[in-house]
Amino acid sequence: MKKFLLATFAGAAVAATIAALGATAQAADLGARPYYDKAPVYAAPLYNWTGFYLGGHLGGVFSGNSTFNGLALTDSSARFMGGVQGGYDWQLSPSWVIGVEGQYSWIGNHQLNAIFPGGYAYNNNQRGIASVTGRVGYTWGPGLIYVKGGYAYSDNNESVTLGGAPALFRLSDDHSNGWTVGAGAEYMFAPNWSAKVEYQYYDFGDSRFTGPAALVPFGTFHNDEHTVKAGINYRFNLGNFGGPMAARY
Repeated sequence: MKKFLLATFAGAAVAATIAALGATAQAADLGARPYYDKAPVYAAPLYNWTGFYLGGHLGGVFSGNSTFNGLALTDSSARFMGGVQGGYDWQLSPSWVIGVEGQYSWIGNHQLNAIFPGGYAYNNNQRGIASVTGRVGYTWGPGLIYVKGGYAYSDNNESVTLGGAPALFRLSDDHSNGWTVGAGAEYMFAPNWSAKVEYQYYDFGDSRFTGPAALVPFGTFHNDEHTVKAGINYRFNLGNFGGPMAARY
């Protein structure tokens, strides 16, 4: 019995040794565990100009040097302006943006004066100018350059005096409705926020006096404005809300 137990124990020990050697060989065949770098892959930021926006602007207005056949001078000095704008942009492709914009600007201290022989004086207190325009732009990420054009409106408050007293008058055109063109650049400096600079020209056509009779011979005068504005917009974009959006992997 003792010999049988010794033989059984010896056999079990040999079997255990063989199994251990086999497991070690299999582990060696598997090789070392590979190392995986879990750092996120960098993706260049994407920008989306599509969406509604609202904002404000400040700038200056410069009238053209218009005269009544060279006989009556008008005021072409610069005036301060400030206003609001709003619109919608649609990014057609990675490089092209189209949109529509409405804008109104209040004008400070605009007194367009003309003094005529005989004691007549004309005054136009232009209180504001507005426009509804379409625009087309080229974009590279956060930057956008654009051109615009469309309808223009002038909020005029006109009067004629004779010797300082109010006088009745008539014009061939109220020069309140016209057209406008412009160009500018805009830049997204933060999520939902963009800043812009813009030049815009407004043309309200020619007008002439049809009454009183003393002013009829002086012919027509031209109504136009040159403006330079700097503004800021808040953009209600969907998706990336107007700022950088990293691509997902």
